[in-house]
Amino acid sequence: MVGVARRVPVWLPPALLTLAVTLTGIGSAQLWRDELATWSAATRSPEELARLAGTIDAATGPYYLFMHVWVLVVGDSTIALRVPAAVAMTVAAGLLAVLGAWLVDRRAGLFAGLLFAVLPSTSRYGQEARPYALATALAVLATLLLVAALRRPGWARWAGYAAAVAALGLTHLIALTLLVAHAVVVLICWWRGPAVAGVTGPTGAQTGGPGTISATGGRDRRMWRWAVALVPAVLVVTPLLLLARAQRSEQLNWVHLVRPDDLSALPGGVAQSSVVGGLLVGVAALGAARLGRRAVLPLGAVLLPVLLLFGAGAVVPLWVPRYLVFVVPFACLLAGAALASVPAPAAPAALAVVVLAGLLGLPDQAALRRTHEWPRSAPVDYAGVARVIADGQRPGDAVVYSPRHSWLFLDLGIEYHLDDPPRDVLVTEDEVARGDLWAAECPQPAQCLGGTTRVWLVVAGRHAEPLAAVPGAKGDALRARFTVTQVWPRPGLTVALLTSR
Repeated sequence: MVGVARRVPVWLPPALLTLAVTLTGIGSAQLWRDELATWSAATRSPEELARLAGTIDAATGPYYLFMHVWVLVVGDSTIALRVPAAVAMTVAAGLLAVLGAWLVDRRAGLFAGLLFAVLPSTSRYGQEARPYALATALAVLATLLLVAALRRPGWARWAGYAAAVAALGLTHLIALTLLVAHAVVVLICWWRGPAVAGVTGPTGAQTGGPGTISATGGRDRRMWRWAVALVPAVLVVTPLLLLARAQRSEQLNWVHLVRPDDLSALPGGVAQSSVVGGLLVGVAALGAARLGRRAVLPLGAVLLPVLLLFGAGAVVPLWVPRYLVFVVPFACLLAGAALASVPAPAAPAALAVVVLAGLLGLPDQAALRRTHEWPRSAPVDYAGVARVIADGQRPGDAVVYSPRHSWLFLDLGIEYHLDDPPRDVLVTEDEVARGDLWAAECPQPAQCLGGTTRVWLVVAGRHAEPLAAVPGAKGDALRARFTVTQVWPRPGLTVALLTSR
């Protein structure tokens, strides 16, 4: 039985488990606000996407282009939009198992991959039409290719690493902080040799990897080849970085400067469960202590991006826990090393820790399949509002949203769920024409509402009197011309039918 188990590729069980977990209930939760932005962008032409990148969300532009091609092929259903993320997390789990086998041993890789599979964050970002799952897979891939190149230097391996790093930067700019950990390992290899850097497996020889480095491996060449491998990423990513930097004030206007307690809350944020995050940190710390110098790469891949973003977040508003999801696999690798240190006869006890993490995360697993909003006790029911409108809509009806310029994307949420939405009566230029995520509204609402007899008013939040919740000239015009016929409260939203006086 043991022989059969050893013949099974180490990546297969974690990959299969991750795929099963992420596909379970993948279409249950509605698209949330960020996914609606993805849908809006992915359904635009490449020219319109280029205009969008020049206005806002340039950092996500390459991902939007990928999703544009994906949507053309498979459609824009909720499940279709999320499948790439599920596949990416599956790949990340398999690659993580291989990386663990190379750096530590087969059991460590297996435990790391299995633990990663059951984390709520793996499901959360493996069921979201956003780039975080893809960035996670590319982060593990780039690290795996770095180890391969350091063990057996060759231009083919460095070229693969260069491509992975460039793709990582195009997918998620902040994930490039991982390169600081890579730099530390490369410098140690150059100065002291790969064994000191901990990239040659538990005995200094190859462990399931591509080979060993000879005594004349050429430290200078490894360091300079690594530097050269970064050139394509620098050339490709720098224009994107400059454009994204210019958009930061609008793109991240909801983010605040980091506080000390944000750091303590990070494990729960990236694991999508406070208790599971705490468990992961504790077991990973044991693994780091057990590995010694072999912990340099995975420990650096966890700590250095976190500390860099925390330091930057103290100066400019950048600290968003989900931006650091790509470090989770490396924490799992450390934890896998701790579990692998349990003697083989007691392996069921180590496996029980993986099962425990899965059980502790079950409430969060269930909650994230109800809604992706945060807090999860405050869902936004776009589909429910769309059903109300569809059931009562008549020819000539109009719709008005309040607020319009909001990260809730009220218009996108309703339009996604309606095949034939009412006329958006106040829009003078839609978001596609503006190269933006928001449409422009009529500066004189009273005139634009002329001739309209029925309006569906969609308001953010729960309001017994939705007309009173609309501010400014838009609210004045609606209150002067219309009266509320019926109100339907829905989670996070209120929809009302207004008829002319």
